[in-house]
Amino acid sequence: MPRFEDADFGVDAAPRDPRPSDAQAALSPREGRHPSGQVIPAEGGGTLEIPASRSSLGAASAMMHHLSIQPSMRDRRGSRNSFGTSLPIPRSPRMSRLSRSSRPSVVRRDILAGQVQSMQSELVEKVKNMAFAFDIDGVLAHGNEAIEEAKVALRILNGDNELGIQFPYILLTNGGGKTEEARCAQLTEVLGHPISTDQFIQSHTPMQALSEYYDNVLVLGGEGFKIRDVAEQYGFKNVIHPKDIVAWDPTISPCRRFTEEDKKLARPRDFSNFKFDAILYFAESYDQMTDFQIISDLLNSDNGQLLTRATKDQDHIPIYFSQGDLLCPTEHKGPPRLHLGAIRLAVEAHYKAVSGKELERTLYGKPERATYIYADEVLAAWMEELYGEKKLPKNIYMVGDNPASDIIGGNMYGWNTCLVRTGVFQGGENDELNPANFGVFPHVLEAVKAALAKELGPDFKLKWDPRNAATSGSAIE
Repeated sequence: MPRFEDADFGVDAAPRDPRPSDAQAALSPREGRHPSGQVIPAEGGGTLEIPASRSSLGAASAMMHHLSIQPSMRDRRGSRNSFGTSLPIPRSPRMSRLSRSSRPSVVRRDILAGQVQSMQSELVEKVKNMAFAFDIDGVLAHGNEAIEEAKVALRILNGDNELGIQFPYILLTNGGGKTEEARCAQLTEVLGHPISTDQFIQSHTPMQALSEYYDNVLVLGGEGFKIRDVAEQYGFKNVIHPKDIVAWDPTISPCRRFTEEDKKLARPRDFSNFKFDAILYFAESYDQMTDFQIISDLLNSDNGQLLTRATKDQDHIPIYFSQGDLLCPTEHKGPPRLHLGAIRLAVEAHYKAVSGKELERTLYGKPERATYIYADEVLAAWMEELYGEKKLPKNIYMVGDNPASDIIGGNMYGWNTCLVRTGVFQGGENDELNPANFGVFPHVLEAVKAALAKELGPDFKLKWDPRNAATSGSAIE
């Protein structure tokens, strides 16, 4: 296996060459590319560049498929991106927010809790110096079915505890396919606790930064045409759905699935003279054969134009995947189901078979470093929302079920990692390749209890009792 230097995996951004080439200096954000065709973000603007964690194209290319299928901390792999690619992430973490509850009972408890917190300021400071990052599928829920222990854990973190205080936590998932607002509304209903878009990151959330670099994009994944709404909300100017292309030319996909409803919602145009700038795979495909066919056409085209063929030495247009997980736990009672990573592997293999060349692709999502840096941005903003202090807690606990994404990513980024047995992981005492550094737990509630005991002491009570405020001498009747 290839070996890398320790500096390749540091939290701090890698140093950049302050002397750009004449060609790069002349490029605008929408024109900047590195030799593979992927994006090079420019300074300024609304995005933050996350430099590549390695740049050896040849060594990474040779090991691409092995690393993709079985990533391991043992081999010191800091990124599933096989090529030296800088990733942009948004500078502004959130575009909208969910109002906090102002019901009288909650306000009354907040007043009482404030009295308790003022008496135990040292304990409150410890609360503000810790935070949780939860995966969703396999940790908090299985599809649309909540894990019962997760409801209890969130109840404690939302204020049902000795101090009546809300602990900072974010949801960091490799799921996607809907807008953040729609997904948070769904999770609020499933989990029985309000989930704000301000504390929520799905796999393609950081990809909104790409809207500053690409105009004409093919966006794939998700159910129906919802993914178009996501991309347009992110600011992409010209979003093409695969069904738009099928509506223009049904023969483009011999195995197409195209309903009357699709026909009503599609936006056909003459794509024979249309140039695609990039391909963005946001979520799992519901019409995989059609998606494969159109992706193949574009990757093997002359500069992103359908009905053309690239020359032998010509680079393909950029393609981005929102994440690389092979498996995902669902409501299915058997083993976890195939996820977007399985589709990505198929696209890689197909492109190699057709073109004879390795696919140069870029991944977001866990365990990519850019996603964790973006999580820092969101968590700091959420701390400001909760406590009026925009700072990053020192002790962050990542609770996940997938060693190959949740755990390896958290370990490489310096977080405390907790592996639970309610999802992908069903192994022994710990995962052999990517062991959780804080421990393995039967479910999320036990992980939360262990973290609270470590940071706040074993006597910290996991239940709010309004009688605690009586000792302040000003309890409210």
